[in-house]
Amino acid sequence: MKIAFIGAGSYVFTRNLVRDLLTYPALSGATLALMDINEERLSYARDSVQKIIAAGNYPAKLIATMDRREALDGADGVVCTIKTGDLDVWRTDLEIPAKYGVNICIGDTRGPSGVFRALRHIPVLLDIAKDIETYCPDAVFLNYTNPMAMLIRAVQEQSKVKITGLCHSVQGTAEKLAGWIGAPIEEITFLCAGINHQAFYLDYRWNGKDAYPLIAEAVKKPEIYNEEIVRNEIFLKFGYYVTESSGHNSEYLAWFRKRPDLLEKYCTGPGNNPGIQYQGIENFLKRNATWKEDFTTFMNDKTKLKRGREYAAGIFNAVIGDGTLFKFNGNVRNYGLIDNLPTGCAVEVPVLASRRGFEPMHAGPLPAQLAPMVNTSAMCEELAVQGCLEGDPKKIFYACAYDPLTSAVCSLSEIKKMVEEALEFNKPYMTNFKSIKV
Repeated sequence: MKIAFIGAGSYVFTRNLVRDLLTYPALSGATLALMDINEERLSYARDSVQKIIAAGNYPAKLIATMDRREALDGADGVVCTIKTGDLDVWRTDLEIPAKYGVNICIGDTRGPSGVFRALRHIPVLLDIAKDIETYCPDAVFLNYTNPMAMLIRAVQEQSKVKITGLCHSVQGTAEKLAGWIGAPIEEITFLCAGINHQAFYLDYRWNGKDAYPLIAEAVKKPEIYNEEIVRNEIFLKFGYYVTESSGHNSEYLAWFRKRPDLLEKYCTGPGNNPGIQYQGIENFLKRNATWKEDFTTFMNDKTKLKRGREYAAGIFNAVIGDGTLFKFNGNVRNYGLIDNLPTGCAVEVPVLASRRGFEPMHAGPLPAQLAPMVNTSAMCEELAVQGCLEGDPKKIFYACAYDPLTSAVCSLSEIKKMVEEALEFNKPYMTNFKSIKV
Protein backbone atom coordinates (compact mmCIF):
# COMPACT_ATOMS: atom_id res chain seq x y z
CA MET A 1 0.00 0.00 0.00
CA LYS A 2 0.99 3.65 -0.34
CA ILE A 3 0.65 6.54 2.12
CA ALA A 4 1.30 10.12 0.98
CA PHE A 5 2.48 12.92 3.25
CA ILE A 6 1.52 16.33 1.84
CA GLY A 7 3.56 18.98 3.62
CA ALA A 8 6.21 16.44 4.66
CA GLY A 9 8.61 19.29 5.43
CA SER A 10 6.79 19.56 8.74
CA TYR A 11 9.36 17.01 9.66
CA VAL A 12 8.51 16.53 13.36
CA PHE A 13 4.98 15.54 12.41
CA THR A 14 6.26 13.44 9.52
CA ARG A 15 8.89 11.51 11.45
CA ASN A 16 6.53 10.84 14.39
CA LEU A 17 3.66 9.68 12.20
CA VAL A 18 5.98 7.48 10.12
CA ARG A 19 7.42 6.00 13.32
CA ASP A 20 3.89 5.15 14.47
CA LEU A 21 2.77 3.75 11.11
CA LEU A 22 5.63 1.32 10.79
CA THR A 23 4.94 -0.23 14.20
CA TYR A 24 1.85 -1.88 12.67
CA PRO A 25 2.87 -5.07 10.82
CA ALA A 26 0.21 -4.50 8.16
CA LEU A 27 1.71 -1.07 7.39
CA SER A 28 5.41 -1.80 7.86
CA GLY A 29 5.97 -2.50 4.16
CA ALA A 30 4.09 0.52 2.85
CA THR A 31 5.44 2.91 0.26
CA LEU A 32 5.83 6.28 1.98
CA ALA A 33 5.53 9.20 -0.45
CA LEU A 34 6.86 12.44 1.04
CA MET A 35 5.87 15.63 -0.75
CA ASP A 36 6.73 19.26 0.01
CA ILE A 37 7.30 22.45 -1.97
CA ASN A 38 10.40 23.29 0.12
CA GLU A 39 13.25 21.18 -1.25
CA GLU A 40 15.52 21.64 1.77
CA ARG A 41 12.89 20.61 4.31
CA LEU A 42 11.84 17.72 2.10
CA SER A 43 15.41 16.41 2.03
CA TYR A 44 15.66 16.53 5.81
CA ALA A 45 12.32 14.72 6.14
CA ARG A 46 13.49 12.06 3.66
CA ASP A 47 16.71 11.46 5.60
CA SER A 48 14.79 11.28 8.87
CA VAL A 49 12.34 8.71 7.51
CA GLN A 50 15.16 6.67 6.00
CA LYS A 51 16.79 6.49 9.43
CA ILE A 52 13.54 5.24 11.00
CA ILE A 53 13.14 2.58 8.30
CA ALA A 54 16.72 1.41 8.80
CA ALA A 55 16.56 1.45 12.60
CA GLY A 56 13.44 -0.70 12.61
CA ASN A 57 14.61 -2.90 9.74
CA TYR A 58 11.25 -2.28 8.09
CA PRO A 59 10.51 -3.35 4.50
CA ALA A 60 8.96 0.06 3.75
CA LYS A 61 9.83 1.94 0.56
CA LEU A 62 10.39 5.69 0.33
CA ILE A 63 9.61 8.31 -2.30
CA ALA A 64 10.46 12.03 -1.91
CA THR A 65 8.98 14.40 -4.47
CA MET A 66 7.94 18.00 -5.00
CA ASP A 67 5.14 16.82 -7.32
CA ARG A 68 1.90 16.43 -5.36
CA ARG A 69 0.25 14.33 -8.04
CA GLU A 70 3.15 11.88 -8.05
CA ALA A 71 2.83 11.52 -4.29
CA LEU A 72 -0.93 11.00 -4.46
CA ASP A 73 -1.04 8.67 -7.46
CA GLY A 74 -2.47 5.36 -6.22
CA ALA A 75 -2.26 6.29 -2.53
CA ASP A 76 -4.37 4.41 0.00
CA GLY A 77 -3.88 7.04 2.70
CA VAL A 78 -3.05 10.76 2.73
CA VAL A 79 -1.79 12.94 5.59
CA CYS A 80 -1.92 16.73 5.28
CA THR A 81 0.37 18.95 7.41
CA ILE A 82 0.74 22.00 5.15
CA LYS A 83 1.17 25.69 5.92
CA THR A 84 0.26 28.26 3.26
CA GLY A 85 2.45 31.35 3.37
CA ASP A 86 5.69 31.89 5.26
CA LEU A 87 6.29 33.65 8.57
CA ASP A 88 5.89 37.12 7.06
CA VAL A 89 2.38 36.15 5.99
CA TRP A 90 1.41 34.21 9.09
CA ARG A 91 2.44 36.93 11.53
CA THR A 92 -0.01 39.41 9.97
CA ASP A 93 -2.83 37.20 11.27
CA LEU A 94 -1.77 38.44 14.71
CA GLU A 95 -0.42 41.89 13.93
CA ILE A 96 -3.38 43.24 11.97
CA PRO A 97 -5.88 42.49 14.79
CA ALA A 98 -3.38 43.93 17.28
CA LYS A 99 -3.61 47.32 15.56
CA TYR A 100 -7.27 47.34 16.54
CA GLY A 101 -6.74 46.16 20.12
CA VAL A 102 -7.43 42.44 19.62
CA ASN A 103 -4.65 40.70 21.54
CA ILE A 104 -4.05 37.21 20.14
CA CYS A 105 -1.22 34.87 21.10
CA ILE A 106 -1.48 31.87 18.74
CA GLY A 107 -4.16 32.64 16.19
CA ASP A 108 -4.33 29.54 14.01
CA THR A 109 -7.79 28.21 14.78
CA ARG A 110 -10.60 30.79 15.08
CA GLY A 111 -11.27 34.44 15.76
CA PRO A 112 -10.05 36.94 13.15
CA SER A 113 -6.63 35.29 12.95
CA GLY A 114 -8.13 31.89 12.26
CA VAL A 115 -10.49 33.38 9.67
CA PHE A 116 -7.62 35.10 7.86
CA ARG A 117 -5.66 31.86 7.91
CA ALA A 118 -8.69 30.02 6.49
CA LEU A 119 -8.72 32.42 3.52
CA ARG A 120 -5.30 31.08 2.53
CA HIS A 121 -5.73 27.42 3.39
CA ILE A 122 -9.23 26.52 2.20
CA PRO A 123 -8.40 26.95 -1.52
CA VAL A 124 -5.29 24.77 -1.15
CA LEU A 125 -7.11 22.03 0.79
CA LEU A 126 -9.82 22.00 -1.88
CA ASP A 127 -7.14 21.61 -4.58
CA ILE A 128 -5.61 18.69 -2.67
CA ALA A 129 -9.06 17.12 -2.36
CA LYS A 130 -9.58 17.46 -6.12
CA ASP A 131 -6.26 15.74 -6.77
CA ILE A 132 -7.25 12.94 -4.39
CA GLU A 133 -10.52 12.51 -6.28
CA THR A 134 -8.50 12.15 -9.49
CA TYR A 135 -5.45 10.14 -8.43
CA CYS A 136 -6.58 8.13 -5.39
CA PRO A 137 -10.37 8.50 -4.95
CA ASP A 138 -10.66 5.76 -2.34
CA ALA A 139 -7.87 7.08 -0.11
CA VAL A 140 -8.36 7.93 3.56
CA PHE A 141 -7.53 11.65 4.00
CA LEU A 142 -6.32 12.77 7.45
CA ASN A 143 -5.84 16.50 8.00
CA TYR A 144 -3.67 18.02 10.73
CA THR A 145 -3.60 21.56 9.30
CA ASN A 146 -5.34 24.44 11.09
CA PRO A 147 -7.84 26.07 11.20
CA MET A 148 -9.09 22.53 11.59
CA ALA A 149 -12.86 22.99 11.84
CA MET A 150 -13.14 25.46 8.96
CA LEU A 151 -10.97 23.35 6.64
CA ILE A 152 -12.88 20.14 7.34
CA ARG A 153 -16.20 21.96 6.95
CA ALA A 154 -15.16 23.38 3.57
CA VAL A 155 -13.73 20.16 2.14
CA GLN A 156 -16.66 18.02 3.26
CA GLU A 157 -19.08 20.40 1.56
CA GLN A 158 -17.16 20.58 -1.71
CA SER A 159 -15.73 17.06 -2.00
CA LYS A 160 -16.64 13.41 -1.48
CA VAL A 161 -13.19 12.38 -0.24
CA LYS A 162 -13.07 10.34 2.96
CA ILE A 163 -11.65 13.02 5.25
CA THR A 164 -11.48 13.68 8.95
CA GLY A 165 -9.44 16.17 10.95
CA LEU A 166 -7.16 15.16 13.83
CA CYS A 167 -5.90 17.09 16.84
CA HIS A 168 -3.85 15.74 19.73
CA SER A 169 -5.51 17.98 22.33
CA VAL A 170 -8.15 15.37 23.24
CA GLN A 171 -5.79 12.58 24.21
CA GLY A 172 -3.17 15.06 25.45
CA THR A 173 -5.53 16.75 27.91
CA ALA A 174 -6.99 13.42 29.01
CA GLU A 175 -3.48 12.35 29.93
CA LYS A 176 -2.78 15.65 31.70
CA LEU A 177 -5.91 15.32 33.84
CA ALA A 178 -5.00 11.72 34.65
CA GLY A 179 -1.61 12.89 35.86
CA TRP A 180 -3.18 15.53 38.08
CA ILE A 181 -5.30 12.94 39.89
CA GLY A 182 -2.63 10.22 39.95
CA ALA A 183 -4.44 7.86 37.59
CA PRO A 184 -2.77 5.64 34.97
CA ILE A 185 -4.09 6.80 31.61
CA GLU A 186 -4.92 3.17 30.75
CA GLU A 187 -7.57 3.25 33.50
CA ILE A 188 -9.27 6.40 32.20
CA THR A 189 -12.35 6.45 29.98
CA PHE A 190 -14.12 9.54 28.71
CA LEU A 191 -16.71 11.00 26.38
CA CYS A 192 -15.47 14.17 24.71
CA ALA A 193 -17.49 16.30 22.28
CA GLY A 194 -17.81 19.85 20.96
CA ILE A 195 -15.80 21.57 18.25
CA ASN A 196 -12.06 21.53 17.64
CA HIS A 197 -10.22 23.18 20.57
CA GLN A 198 -13.59 23.77 22.28
CA ALA A 199 -14.53 20.17 22.98
CA PHE A 200 -15.38 19.23 26.56
CA TYR A 201 -15.10 16.03 28.55
CA LEU A 202 -18.78 15.40 29.13
CA ASP A 203 -17.80 12.32 31.11
CA TYR A 204 -14.40 11.49 32.60
CA ARG A 205 -13.97 8.31 34.64
CA TRP A 206 -11.25 6.43 36.46
CA ASN A 207 -11.99 2.70 36.58
CA GLY A 208 -15.63 3.45 35.89
CA LYS A 209 -16.07 6.08 38.63
CA ASP A 210 -16.68 9.79 38.01
CA ALA A 211 -13.27 11.47 38.32
CA TYR A 212 -14.48 15.07 38.16
CA PRO A 213 -14.54 15.44 41.97
CA LEU A 214 -10.86 14.46 41.99
CA ILE A 215 -10.08 16.99 39.28
CA ALA A 216 -11.89 19.68 41.25
CA GLU A 217 -9.70 18.92 44.25
CA ALA A 218 -6.56 18.88 42.13
CA VAL A 219 -7.09 22.35 40.64
CA LYS A 220 -7.25 23.82 44.15
CA LYS A 221 -3.50 23.22 44.36
CA PRO A 222 -1.70 26.44 43.31
CA GLU A 223 0.86 24.62 41.17
CA ILE A 224 -1.91 22.90 39.18
CA TYR A 225 -4.18 25.94 39.00
CA ASN A 226 -1.32 28.09 37.72
CA GLU A 227 -0.35 25.51 35.12
CA GLU A 228 -3.58 26.11 33.17
CA ILE A 229 -5.20 29.25 34.61
CA VAL A 230 -7.67 29.92 31.79
CA ARG A 231 -8.78 26.32 31.39
CA ASN A 232 -9.07 25.89 35.14
CA GLU A 233 -11.21 29.03 35.37
CA ILE A 234 -13.49 27.66 32.65
CA PHE A 235 -13.74 24.36 34.52
CA LEU A 236 -14.41 25.99 37.90
CA LYS A 237 -17.13 28.25 36.47
CA PHE A 238 -18.79 25.89 33.97
CA GLY A 239 -18.17 22.44 35.47
CA TYR A 240 -16.51 20.71 32.49
CA TYR A 241 -12.94 20.59 31.26
CA VAL A 242 -12.05 21.85 27.78
CA THR A 243 -9.53 20.10 25.55
CA GLU A 244 -7.22 22.80 24.21
CA SER A 245 -4.60 24.87 26.02
CA SER A 246 -5.16 28.04 28.05
CA GLY A 247 -3.37 30.08 25.39
CA HIS A 248 -5.81 29.01 22.71
CA ASN A 249 -8.92 29.25 24.86
CA SER A 250 -8.04 32.72 26.10
CA GLU A 251 -8.34 33.83 22.45
CA TYR A 252 -11.75 32.27 21.85
CA LEU A 253 -13.60 33.96 24.70
CA ALA A 254 -14.34 37.50 25.82
CA TRP A 255 -13.27 37.09 29.43
CA PHE A 256 -9.46 36.89 29.50
CA ARG A 257 -7.68 39.12 26.95
CA LYS A 258 -9.76 42.29 26.56
CA ARG A 259 -8.03 44.42 29.26
CA PRO A 260 -4.41 44.70 30.44
CA ASP A 261 -5.36 43.75 34.00
CA LEU A 262 -7.10 40.58 32.80
CA LEU A 263 -4.12 39.66 30.65
CA GLU A 264 -1.87 40.12 33.64
CA LYS A 265 -4.13 38.02 35.88
CA TYR A 266 -5.05 35.13 33.61
CA CYS A 267 -2.64 34.99 30.66
CA THR A 268 0.77 34.54 32.22
CA GLY A 269 1.68 30.96 31.30
CA PRO A 270 3.76 29.71 28.38
CA GLY A 271 2.09 30.26 25.03
CA ASN A 272 -0.29 33.00 26.11
CA ASN A 273 1.88 35.79 27.54
CA PRO A 274 0.26 39.23 27.49
CA GLY A 275 1.28 42.27 25.51
CA ILE A 276 2.47 42.97 22.01
CA GLN A 277 5.34 40.44 22.32
CA TYR A 278 3.23 37.66 20.85
CA GLN A 279 4.39 34.40 22.26
CA GLY A 280 3.06 32.57 19.23
CA ILE A 281 5.38 34.47 16.89
CA GLU A 282 8.31 34.19 19.27
CA ASN A 283 7.82 30.43 19.60
CA PHE A 284 7.51 30.04 15.85
CA LEU A 285 10.66 32.06 15.25
CA LYS A 286 12.49 29.94 17.79
CA ARG A 287 11.37 26.70 16.16
CA ASN A 288 12.11 28.05 12.69
CA ALA A 289 15.64 28.95 13.77
CA THR A 290 16.41 25.63 15.44
CA TRP A 291 14.67 22.98 13.35
CA LYS A 292 17.92 21.95 11.64
CA GLU A 293 19.63 21.65 15.01
CA ASP A 294 16.71 19.61 16.35
CA PHE A 295 16.88 17.39 13.28
CA THR A 296 20.63 16.83 13.69
CA THR A 297 20.10 15.86 17.33
CA PHE A 298 17.45 13.40 16.27
CA MET A 299 19.73 11.96 13.59
CA ASN A 300 22.60 11.51 16.04
CA ASP A 301 20.50 9.89 18.77
CA LYS A 302 19.33 6.32 18.68
CA THR A 303 15.94 6.40 17.03
CA LYS A 304 13.05 5.82 19.37
CA LEU A 305 10.66 3.44 17.67
CA LYS A 306 7.98 3.21 20.35
CA ARG A 307 4.52 4.15 19.09
CA GLY A 308 3.19 7.54 20.21
CA ARG A 309 -0.35 8.69 20.93
CA GLU A 310 -1.24 10.38 17.64
CA TYR A 311 -4.35 8.93 16.04
CA ALA A 312 -3.26 8.68 12.39
CA ALA A 313 -1.50 5.31 12.41
CA GLY A 314 -4.30 3.56 14.32
CA ILE A 315 -6.83 4.95 11.85
CA PHE A 316 -4.87 3.80 8.82
CA ASN A 317 -4.41 0.36 10.36
CA ALA A 318 -8.15 0.07 10.98
CA VAL A 319 -9.26 1.19 7.52
CA ILE A 320 -6.48 -0.04 5.20
CA GLY A 321 -4.31 -2.23 7.46
CA ASP A 322 -5.30 -5.29 9.48
CA GLY A 323 -8.79 -3.96 10.23
CA THR A 324 -8.47 -3.68 14.02
CA LEU A 325 -11.20 -1.29 15.17
CA PHE A 326 -9.91 2.08 16.35
CA LYS A 327 -11.87 4.72 18.25
CA PHE A 328 -10.70 8.33 18.14
CA ASN A 329 -12.03 11.88 18.35
CA GLY A 330 -12.27 13.32 14.86
CA ASN A 331 -13.63 16.37 13.08
CA VAL A 332 -16.68 15.73 10.90
CA ARG A 333 -19.84 17.60 9.95
CA ASN A 334 -22.69 17.64 12.46
CA TYR A 335 -25.45 15.46 11.10
CA GLY A 336 -27.24 14.16 14.20
CA LEU A 337 -24.10 14.05 16.35
CA ILE A 338 -24.43 16.98 18.80
CA ASP A 339 -28.08 17.90 19.22
CA ASN A 340 -27.72 21.57 20.14
CA LEU A 341 -25.04 22.67 17.66
CA PRO A 342 -25.84 23.84 14.10
CA THR A 343 -26.64 21.14 11.57
CA GLY A 344 -23.73 20.69 9.20
CA CYS A 345 -21.14 22.60 11.21
CA ALA A 346 -17.79 20.94 11.93
CA VAL A 347 -17.81 19.10 15.26
CA GLU A 348 -15.26 17.00 17.13
CA VAL A 349 -16.83 13.76 18.37
CA PRO A 350 -15.93 10.09 18.94
CA VAL A 351 -15.48 8.27 15.63
CA LEU A 352 -15.02 4.55 14.97
CA ALA A 353 -12.55 3.64 12.21
CA SER A 354 -12.91 0.24 10.53
CA ARG A 355 -12.94 -1.40 7.12
CA ARG A 356 -16.22 0.46 6.66
CA GLY A 357 -14.45 3.80 6.93
CA PHE A 358 -15.47 6.41 9.50
CA GLU A 359 -18.56 6.08 11.68
CA PRO A 360 -19.10 9.16 13.87
CA MET A 361 -21.00 8.59 17.11
CA HIS A 362 -23.96 10.49 18.51
CA ALA A 363 -22.79 12.45 21.56
CA GLY A 364 -26.15 14.00 22.55
CA PRO A 365 -26.57 17.66 23.56
CA LEU A 366 -23.91 19.77 25.18
CA PRO A 367 -24.75 20.93 28.74
CA ALA A 368 -26.88 24.09 28.68
CA GLN A 369 -24.10 26.28 30.08
CA LEU A 370 -21.66 25.19 27.35
CA ALA A 371 -24.00 25.39 24.36
CA PRO A 372 -23.96 29.22 23.94
CA MET A 373 -20.16 29.31 24.15
CA VAL A 374 -19.64 26.60 21.55
CA ASN A 375 -22.52 27.71 19.32
CA THR A 376 -21.02 31.18 19.00
CA SER A 377 -17.72 29.78 17.75
CA ALA A 378 -19.43 27.27 15.46
CA MET A 379 -21.64 29.94 13.87
CA CYS A 380 -18.66 32.23 13.31
CA GLU A 381 -16.87 29.36 11.58
CA GLU A 382 -19.94 28.69 9.43
CA LEU A 383 -19.97 32.33 8.28
CA ALA A 384 -16.24 32.29 7.57
CA VAL A 385 -16.43 29.10 5.49
CA GLN A 386 -19.39 30.42 3.52
CA GLY A 387 -17.49 33.67 2.92
CA CYS A 388 -14.41 31.79 1.71
CA LEU A 389 -16.35 29.48 -0.61
CA GLU A 390 -18.58 32.21 -2.00
CA GLY A 391 -15.94 34.93 -2.21
CA ASP A 392 -18.14 37.13 -0.02
CA PRO A 393 -16.21 39.69 2.08
CA LYS A 394 -19.33 40.58 4.06
CA LYS A 395 -19.54 37.09 5.53
CA ILE A 396 -15.87 37.31 6.49
CA PHE A 397 -16.75 40.54 8.31
CA TYR A 398 -19.74 38.92 10.03
CA ALA A 399 -17.56 36.03 11.21
CA CYS A 400 -15.13 38.47 12.82
CA ALA A 401 -17.81 40.83 14.13
CA TYR A 402 -19.43 38.08 16.20
CA ASP A 403 -16.14 36.71 17.51
CA PRO A 404 -16.34 37.09 21.34
CA LEU A 405 -12.93 38.67 21.91
CA THR A 406 -13.10 40.95 18.86
CA SER A 407 -16.58 42.20 19.71
CA ALA A 408 -15.48 42.85 23.30
CA VAL A 409 -12.80 45.34 22.26
CA CYS A 410 -13.74 46.72 18.82
CA SER A 411 -16.54 48.76 17.30
CA LEU A 412 -18.18 47.54 14.10
CA SER A 413 -16.39 50.23 12.11
CA GLU A 414 -13.04 49.13 13.53
CA ILE A 415 -13.78 45.50 12.71
CA LYS A 416 -14.71 46.52 9.15
CA LYS A 417 -11.37 48.31 8.70
CA MET A 418 -9.48 45.39 10.21
CA VAL A 419 -11.15 42.87 7.91
CA GLU A 420 -10.58 44.97 4.80
CA GLU A 421 -6.91 45.38 5.70
CA ALA A 422 -6.52 41.63 6.15
CA LEU A 423 -8.40 40.89 2.93
CA GLU A 424 -6.14 43.28 1.04
CA PHE A 425 -3.04 41.57 2.40
CA ASN A 426 -4.35 38.06 1.65
CA LYS A 427 -5.73 38.95 -1.78
CA PRO A 428 -3.13 36.85 -3.68
CA TYR A 429 -4.52 33.72 -1.99
CA MET A 430 -8.22 34.53 -2.53
CA THR A 431 -8.76 33.63 -6.16
CA ASN A 432 -12.57 33.67 -6.06
CA PHE A 433 -13.04 37.08 -4.37
CA LYS A 434 -14.09 39.79 -6.83
CA SER A 435 -13.95 42.50 -4.16
CA ILE A 436 -12.43 42.97 -0.73
CA LYS A 437 -14.80 45.76 0.30
CA VAL A 438 -17.15 44.92 3.14
